[in-house]
Amino acid sequence: MTRFILALLACCVCVSVSAEQFTRFSTAKRHLIKTLPDNAKSIYCGCDIKKEGKKLTPDPTNCGYIPRNTLTRSGKVNVRALRIEWEHIVPAWEFGHQLQCWQDGGRKNCRKVSAKFRKMEADINNLAPAIGEINADRSNYRFGMLSENATQYGRCEVKVNFKQRVVEPPVYARKRIADTYAYMQKTYGLKISDKQQKLFNAWKKQAFADTSSASKL
Repeated sequence: MTRFILALLACCVCVSVSAEQFTRFSTAKRHLIKTLPDNAKSIYCGCDIKKEGKKLTPDPTNCGYIPRNTLTRSGKVNVRALRIEWEHIVPAWEFGHQLQCWQDGGRKNCRKVSAKFRKMEADINNLAPAIGEINADRSNYRFGMLSENATQYGRCEVKVNFKQRVVEPPVYARKRIADTYAYMQKTYGLKISDKQQKLFNAWKKQAFADTSSASKL
């Protein structure tokens, strides 16, 4: 199991900070699709990603992903469960709310008047491929630990508690998430609560311990 987790870390979750900078979210996404490695996997489920031109789709064969909802409330096919989207690990809502432009008019206004917001929104170091349904379910919920079992998405180990507005990511994704928050804090002055900071520090320590243990096998 430890080696499996490390393999996932190596192929999709742990990425070095990229020097590429963009000022439009759409441009950043096109770049990421174009440069996506063949062995890339979705961040919250570890699913293989099929690439057909500009279209990315998850392959649930090995990861065991099963949509929480195969149909929308209107009875239509839940297309977001069938595609890969680019997830802001630190949600735009979270970093946007710390800027005056958001208070004056939300995301649309920030895109219009704030160069800093546009750069943050398009920063590829804060973007990861995620199954669309899980990207939607994660919304702007904070990360945390939950007591319930991971059963919402088949064998996918992410948990979403809609009542508490909390998401618990799988073990292999936690260091990537913690590192991304640290990067956004250092680069843009993102404010992180003490509770969240303690959680991220714990995730980093656990990842280091797992790596050290695996190296001794």
